[in-house]
Amino acid sequence: MELKSLMINQTDEWKALESHWEAMSEVHLRHLFEQDAQRHERFSVDACDWHLDYSKNLIDEEALKRLIALAKAANLTQWAERLIGGERVNATEGRAVLHMALRNLGYRNYAYEGKDIMPVVRSVLSRMRTFSDDVRNGRWLGYTGQVFTDVVNIGIGGSSLGPKMVCEALRPYQRDNLRVHFVSNVDSSHIEQVLKPLDPKTTLFIISSKTFATQETLANATAAREWCIKGVGTTKAVESHFVAVSTNTQAVREFGINPANMFQFWDWVGGRYSLWSSIGLPIAIAVGMDNFESMLLGGHDMDEHFVKTPYENNMPVIMALLGIWYTNFGDADSYAIVPYYQDLASFPDFLQQLDMESNGKRITLDGRLVDYQTGPVTWGSVGTDAQHSFFQLIHQGTRLVPTDFVLPLTGHNAKPDHQDKLVANCLAQAQALMRGRTAAEVQAEMEHAGFDQQKIDQLLPHRMFPGNRPSNMLVTEKLTPRSLGALIALYEHKVFVQGIIWGVGSFDQWGVELGKHLANQILDDFNEASGSCELDSSTADLIQRYNDAKNQSN
Repeated sequence: MELKSLMINQTDEWKALESHWEAMSEVHLRHLFEQDAQRHERFSVDACDWHLDYSKNLIDEEALKRLIALAKAANLTQWAERLIGGERVNATEGRAVLHMALRNLGYRNYAYEGKDIMPVVRSVLSRMRTFSDDVRNGRWLGYTGQVFTDVVNIGIGGSSLGPKMVCEALRPYQRDNLRVHFVSNVDSSHIEQVLKPLDPKTTLFIISSKTFATQETLANATAAREWCIKGVGTTKAVESHFVAVSTNTQAVREFGINPANMFQFWDWVGGRYSLWSSIGLPIAIAVGMDNFESMLLGGHDMDEHFVKTPYENNMPVIMALLGIWYTNFGDADSYAIVPYYQDLASFPDFLQQLDMESNGKRITLDGRLVDYQTGPVTWGSVGTDAQHSFFQLIHQGTRLVPTDFVLPLTGHNAKPDHQDKLVANCLAQAQALMRGRTAAEVQAEMEHAGFDQQKIDQLLPHRMFPGNRPSNMLVTEKLTPRSLGALIALYEHKVFVQGIIWGVGSFDQWGVELGKHLANQILDDFNEASGSCELDSSTADLIQRYNDAKNQSN
């Protein structure tokens, strides 16, 4: 089937939403709640261990109806069928996108080029189980016969962000005697800091790189190999202390890793969607393969919900449409993700890649320049810390910043007093964003506190909050491997839906490639006295300054 994108802002459905935003912009959320005692019930949905309360959004039933009509105008159902059917929806690279097959613990069929891919997926999962069990149970030993106490994953982008986020999020499921670390930055301080307290004789390295040619990953992997060989005392240590996750057998062999210790994945697995694959090996080692597969099951639960549920009750579709509503009609240029759970501190970082690398595009699939906004800036931090940093801007600043709150209601080791305060703060922030504080309310509070009228007049404008700031509240009883898997898949599908509506290719990342290409050129320029003739004066001067500093330090 031919892949063709749609200039969505030329449709009648888009124009209907433009006029409806004008109507809704005159409405205040607190009044919507006052007028409708059932508002929460009508604007909330439950799926896959998560409750989405989206009632604190600047929408009514007509807005939701028109947003769903926009999704249908963009042929969302047909695109989802193409995705699941293994068509090459990554058109610019000519690849299928089948990460859902990696977590297919049900009976759905996934095929690539007419061939069932589930046998190879299950084969890799079986190898991951065997290896992770061997490491966790002390059967896979280091060169000197010692049990591994530390595992260091070396990768970058999707080969690090996803596994790192999951390992942190599932920290309560880890063992104290087996620690997992992540090295991604080519800044040597990163790997030095990670390796300094470790023992080479009890450290296992996972080198995660799809091509095994990523500049940052190879630099860190080479440093790790030298450290290991020096600490163990022989090059033979590499075979028992290093494994690879890659598609490039030859490069793995040339590095010195036995291809028998290489875990496969495929070009139909995009980097930012790869934590479900063998890239998730550090997760399996950290929490055990049973918990890893429970996470896969949660992702599969959300896949089935996304595929089977009508749009009116479809959690990823609703969240995607709300994002479209604010980005394209409310002029919001960013949105914030605030998990009220310390172990989800890296979740906003993970979503930055998932969202901005996917939909940070200005060209449609068929090569046309868009004349509307696409992917918003994604940012955030963990609550309650966020309340004491950027929440001032969200509450009283000039920008509209829709916010997603993520709240596990109970913790694994939560102290009741702490948990009460944590949950109260999360609910209060969402309520404050919605309600605001009127001049009359400020006046009454200050009078009650004994302020004279002159002081009230002076401070009143500063103490007023406009409110009407939208938010979603995602609630689960407890963060488990299964509910975490569903949460990740929820955002994956949200990003996919938005990409389809905007008509962009969500599964390539050509914007990343130019910087890589130029970095390699500049590395060559470091060795030339005057640099290459293509250099601009600014870059040439900065190269000279770097070379001067390097020469002085030597």
